[in-house]
Amino acid sequence: MKLVVFTQEFECAHCRENTSLAKEVASLSDRLDIEVHDFVLDKEVVERYGVDKIPAIAVEGEKDYGVRFYGVPAGYEFSSFIEAIKSVSAGESGLALKTKETLAGLKDPLHLQVFVTPTCPYCPMAVQLAHRMAIESDMVRADVVESSEFPHLVHKYNVFGVPKTVVNEVRGSAA
Repeated sequence: MKLVVFTQEFECAHCRENTSLAKEVASLSDRLDIEVHDFVLDKEVVERYGVDKIPAIAVEGEKDYGVRFYGVPAGYEFSSFIEAIKSVSAGESGLALKTKETLAGLKDPLHLQVFVTPTCPYCPMAVQLAHRMAIESDMVRADVVESSEFPHLVHKYNVFGVPKTVVNEVRGSAA
């Protein structure tokens, strides 16, 4: 099990804090490793994980389930981060059979971006559901996007409240 952190030295206001948090969490368990990659210099790794902004953390278990955090997982999102580590480690979504069957029937990729803030008590539920869907299906990728760290995306997707889930890059979509 590992945390794959994407960072850079310049032009990233929260990269140091994000990397420090990931290192501290990884230090708490001998079953959790950490890799730190430079977003600019490690292009091959960046492309392999499909990371398009920083700071970022990919939570990877037996395989890469598509579970991502963009921005520092702080405040209420720290619990989502810990839950993602636990769920990815188990490799089991815990979703209901009907939901598993629906996800098994997906024919096209599903990209979920859950916009959150550290002070939103409702956001972790939306995040955990999206991550569980990604764990269940190779067709699903689930990103947590910390709204205050990515204002251009907040504007692009008309995020006026959180949690807000954007599905497959469609503006204004919510789940």
